[in-house]
Amino acid sequence: MSDKIIKMLAYQGRVSVICAETTNLVEKARKIHDLSPVATAAFGRVLTIASIMGAEMKSAKDKLTIQIKANGPAGMIVVTANNFPKVKGYVANPRIDIPLNEDGKLDVAQAIGNEGYINVVKDMGLKEPYVGICPIVSGEIAEDFAEYFAKSEQKNTAVALGVLVNKNGVKSAGGYVITPMPDATQEDITNLEQHIFQAGAISKMLDQNLTLQEIGKKVTGDENIQVIEQQIEPMYECDCSKQHMENGLLTMGKEELQSIIEEDGKAELTCHFCNKKYEFTKEELQAIVDKIDKEEYNTNG
Repeated sequence: MSDKIIKMLAYQGRVSVICAETTNLVEKARKIHDLSPVATAAFGRVLTIASIMGAEMKSAKDKLTIQIKANGPAGMIVVTANNFPKVKGYVANPRIDIPLNEDGKLDVAQAIGNEGYINVVKDMGLKEPYVGICPIVSGEIAEDFAEYFAKSEQKNTAVALGVLVNKNGVKSAGGYVITPMPDATQEDITNLEQHIFQAGAISKMLDQNLTLQEIGKKVTGDENIQVIEQQIEPMYECDCSKQHMENGLLTMGKEELQSIIEEDGKAELTCHFCNKKYEFTKEELQAIVDKIDKEEYNTNG
């Protein structure tokens, strides 16, 4: 089955519900980065929330970047998304191995840490990108993003993110974001809180083969939930190319490139996001140096 995001309205349009299944994309990320189980769980949660937030962006040119910088052993996590949504990212320490928590589950909070920040950058083609910064509250990621939405986007939101990992890889992954509209009543919110609590973990519901619409009904308690968009297929995909890498080499400057030519006679660059390797021969490096010379001549001459 392919991954999917569906957007729904509950309580006669007074509550927005977005549910996502991201099992395939998280498994692809696990394989690309050779992630440990706890790194898979942490990174998978961030990929899932990035997919949901990406699907909310309006234009194909819009770009979202999420950085989690905290004091846990996972180190920095970076994920980018567009509105398709295609996501990619990396974990600074992909193979961390820490004990299970007291409930016998993967200890994502310990891996992320409890001190640090979520940085969210939305580039929507305006003069300046939107930048939201929010302190980490628990390291569980879902709670941290609920806090981010409340503080940075002034939206009271329920966020659930989950990744179920077994010895073969990712068994299920997904999440949901529930946002009451301004006309939602206190009764609506109380009902939501009760049903979210009763529903249990999103990864278990997916593992039980519930559809996203069934999950939407279960977490809201609204049997008449209305699907408004469902043909959204998130995927893990990197857009790197040799040209991108060449642009990176150009920024290094002539002296450093000359030094690489003299000492190594070649260069190998690895993409952070997909681990693809790009080789540059001595001749290709020299051509980049010549290009810098030509640009300097045109600028100065």
